[in-house]
Amino acid sequence: MHVKKGDNVIIIAGKDKGKKGKVVKAFPKMNKVLVEGANMTKRHQRPRKKGEKGQVMNVAMPIHVSNIRVA
Repeated sequence: MHVKKGDNVIIIAGKDKGKKGKVVKAFPKMNKVLVEGANMTKRHQRPRKKGEKGQVMNVAMPIHVSNIRVA
């Protein structure tokens, strides 16, 4: 892989094309990286305790390394 944790990258393909961010985590076996603030999706979380409400959280999902380049 040509990037590692802490590198500043630019997304060159996909819905977040043109965005810049920092690599938070790398997954070398899957050839994917987690970029902060990019590829955000909504995840539903069920309530933990009785009487508590569930939540919808924004979570960053991994991006394939072929879709990013080092800035």
